[in-house]
Amino acid sequence: MNPTQPHPCIKQTVDLPILGGNVIAKLSSFDNLSDGREHIALRLGPMSDAVPLVRLHSECLTGDVFGSQRCDCGQQLTEALYRLNASGGILLYLRQEGRGIGLYSKIDAYALQAAGMDTYAANRALNFADDERDYRCAAEMLQAMGVSAIRLLSNNPDKARQLTALGITVVERLPTGVYANQHNHPYLQAKRVYTDHQLELGADPGFDA
Repeated sequence: MNPTQPHPCIKQTVDLPILGGNVIAKLSSFDNLSDGREHIALRLGPMSDAVPLVRLHSECLTGDVFGSQRCDCGQQLTEALYRLNASGGILLYLRQEGRGIGLYSKIDAYALQAAGMDTYAANRALNFADDERDYRCAAEMLQAMGVSAIRLLSNNPDKARQLTALGITVVERLPTGVYANQHNHPYLQAKRVYTDHQLELGADPGFDA
């Protein structure tokens, strides 16, 4: 962050009824985040002095909103909300569509995947890195909330590495469930091969064993 830039802080916090109205989350917006995007945080469940469970969830319109089966994002988001509410924790919803390449570029990558490329080869063909995400904003949000140590809910070791380098102590990393189907199995397999995601995958459900 530029030393002349004001320190990130919480801008506004409001109650947000979620999960059928049975849960009241605390929804926070932020000022002065270094990337200038409109990320949000949700605090759920009983907050205590214990190290909170935290989920960094990158925005996925197709999965989170429309229930796309091309990825596992929507299922991971739902799981995270219930787990965070049960144990007390924080969801950081980050505006990083398509591993940081944006919605339209993600749709372009889908077209290349339909032609036979995997998700990472498609990104490269569009002149993007395998993963364009920078989690500095997430570290800034946690620091603005007074959180310096977390239990990270993620299958992605890069999130833990980046947060640690940014001054957040990751006490442990806990995996999410694996939501494989005939449409997303190649995508999940590519994440495991290219970026070391912690995923236990069986045979491709789109083919007979």
